[in-house]
Amino acid sequence: MPIKKSELYSSLWKSCDELRGGMDASQYKDYVLVLLFVKYVSDKAASQKDYDLIVPKGGSFADLVALKGSKDIGEEMNKIISKLAGANDLKGVINVADWNDADKLGKGREMVDRLSNLIAIFDNPALDFRGNRAEGDDLLGDAYEYLMRHFATESGKSKGQFYTPAEVSRIMAKVIGLGEAKHRGQSIHDPTCGSGSLLLKAHNEAKSARGVDLALYGQEMDNATTALARMNLILHDCPTGDIRQDNALSSPQFKDEKTGTLKTFDFVVANPPFSTKAWSNGFDPGNDLYGRFAFGVPPKKNGDYAFLLHVLACLKSTGKGAVILPHGVLFRGNAESDIRREFVKRGYIQGIIGLPPNLFYGTGIPACILVLDKEHAATRKGIFMVDASRGFIKDGNKNRLRAQDIHKIVDAFTRQVEIPRFSRMVPLAEISEPKNGFNLNLSRYMDSSEPEDIQDIDAHLRGGIPNRDLDALARYWQVFPSIRAALFKNADRSGYSRLKVAATDIKTTIFEHAEFTAWSTHVTKLFAKWQARSAACLRRIAKSDKPKVLIEELAEDLLATFEKAALLDAYDVYQHLMDYWAEAMQDDVYQLVSEGWREAARPQLMGDGKSKEKPDFIIGRQKFKADLLPPSFLIARYFAAEQAFIDELESEVASIAQALDEMAEENSGEDGLFEEVKNDKGKITKAAVVARLKELKPDREENEERKLLAEYLALAERETTVSAKVKAAQEALTNKVVIRYGKLTEDEIKTLVVDDKWLAALKAAVQGELERVSHTLTARIRELAERYATSLPQFTSEVEVLADRVKVHLKKLGVV
Repeated sequence: MPIKKSELYSSLWKSCDELRGGMDASQYKDYVLVLLFVKYVSDKAASQKDYDLIVPKGGSFADLVALKGSKDIGEEMNKIISKLAGANDLKGVINVADWNDADKLGKGREMVDRLSNLIAIFDNPALDFRGNRAEGDDLLGDAYEYLMRHFATESGKSKGQFYTPAEVSRIMAKVIGLGEAKHRGQSIHDPTCGSGSLLLKAHNEAKSARGVDLALYGQEMDNATTALARMNLILHDCPTGDIRQDNALSSPQFKDEKTGTLKTFDFVVANPPFSTKAWSNGFDPGNDLYGRFAFGVPPKKNGDYAFLLHVLACLKSTGKGAVILPHGVLFRGNAESDIRREFVKRGYIQGIIGLPPNLFYGTGIPACILVLDKEHAATRKGIFMVDASRGFIKDGNKNRLRAQDIHKIVDAFTRQVEIPRFSRMVPLAEISEPKNGFNLNLSRYMDSSEPEDIQDIDAHLRGGIPNRDLDALARYWQVFPSIRAALFKNADRSGYSRLKVAATDIKTTIFEHAEFTAWSTHVTKLFAKWQARSAACLRRIAKSDKPKVLIEELAEDLLATFEKAALLDAYDVYQHLMDYWAEAMQDDVYQLVSEGWREAARPQLMGDGKSKEKPDFIIGRQKFKADLLPPSFLIARYFAAEQAFIDELESEVASIAQALDEMAEENSGEDGLFEEVKNDKGKITKAAVVARLKELKPDREENEERKLLAEYLALAERETTVSAKVKAAQEALTNKVVIRYGKLTEDEIKTLVVDDKWLAALKAAVQGELERVSHTLTARIRELAERYATSLPQFTSEVEVLADRVKVHLKKLGVV
């Protein structure tokens, strides 16, 4: 049985637990990623005749496995990894970490156990890369991303810069048109590539969309991070990518061999260090050999524009680029203002995407993506601006873009769609107006904040609900024009309305109205059409299919289906599918493409009993787990009557238990009748009750206690009897389910998994969106009704009445 994707992630992260205590979290990657690398290349070399890398004798993962338990394991691991590095020109890349470092890994037996456990985690049948699963859709790329994200999170503020969040990388790759790449002769460059995550996302966008394998070029200043990038490219089947180490500003490594000028590329992406102060160390920007600062020299203590100008210089005349920079580049003055003016006037900036704060590791400040386009610069008439600062989800101590946020940003940008408070094409003429002065701050050109909920003083004074507030709900009235009339009537003056129904009847009035029912039916039919198409697609899942391709097709179809559904946000519906995919469905699909329907649906015997995971059912002493098709789905479809009988018995047991608890509570305490039957822990036992009844039998005066204890004993015995019935019925049902598992046809399995499990869960999520629409409308109307329910004269009158009552009361007390 293949390991779940989620279990793979946790097992890899568990490898980091073996390293805790001896080193800083930022150093985990130096050990964990090297082991992942050795395992990967060993498997690939064993399965591919002409694999790009050489695994020499004594330099494979199998040699590492043979060291488990060896007293000199650390020293020998260094030798094995050095052999692999030497055979592939990877010295200084994979042999940086010292596996015999007692300070980090412990001394003596502690080191032996720690390294043996670490190797054992990677010596897992599920981590088998011999099959060519790395082409676009294997688990390795995602597992690597998982590790990198966690390394960045654990490393703290100062050491997380080596990683660009995958969500931001995907946006950058899409908005510069890598999905439209034409041929493999095109190139991608990242002058500050870190661990290579951004560069690889750009490469993957072209390869997955067009099958084009673009040439990769990266430069990174930090030596250890450069090694990380080179490993990363090999792990992602890009071994020919050219990664070089040095400062991109003072010593750019990619130059034209004939002219000595900077080499130019079709696409450039970059996430340079924010506002670095020492950017000009090692060269004279005023006399730059590569002519990068013709628009002006950036401030001495802020290198943001230095990197932006470098990226521009690295682009071909038809090139496209995307750079992540702090928001300050949009509006800061002096030298930066002059450079920004030249960028705008020459049309190099195609667009700006404002991102939420606290997305990046190493800083919490908000950033933006500047999208550059040299090809159409001469005809540029405006800059397309997107303010996506409000679309994110909290993820631990960071913010994270959801799938729907990414899709919405990319859709708006690539289609140039203007969305109120989100996106707008801003004419260059407006940007160059004296009042704006080439300031590109997004808030100058669109207001992304929610409209203010303004209180109406006249409504507070004289009552009534302002029509202005009701008109603001126009999107609802366009779909439900008659519901407004059913809820409101004109007040006694122009511009105000009053409720026609009681506040408690607002929801019922909306829910039971024919227009709401018609809308709800229409949305349900939309989902049913998508459901029918998707069910057919999902039933065709076969071995070696690509799960990522499948979910993309399903998700895009769902988004298109609901794109014009009134009142629903299609991106919210889309997110439900993506969430369910991440939580449960992707593990199911990966299992199916690995094993096939019949094998995947078969319950699996759980290992040695050490697993903390709860079994789905137990037969004798054997525990079974059915991940793809849990027993609950078979029971719901085939054994509903048996389950209903068990539920009824369990309900009776619960009722009896509650009655016993109530009797015990009512008769406890110093003088309680049950004090004699409690044990040292204050609990009543059946044996103690029986014994006490025997003691009381001859004593006729203790009639009340004897009667109460007899009643308690009868209830306790009934609980035992019914509990036994529950156990017997549950065992009988389990046996029926086990037999049914063995008789399931492939069509039955598909019905249970596709219809009863996957699509039923998604249907419930879409139903939740319908309820959210009605709840939002109901809540707003109720809020307005309650806000203006009592006018000021009514309050004044009530105060006067209450004041008179107080005076009367005081007079009775003799107080003047």
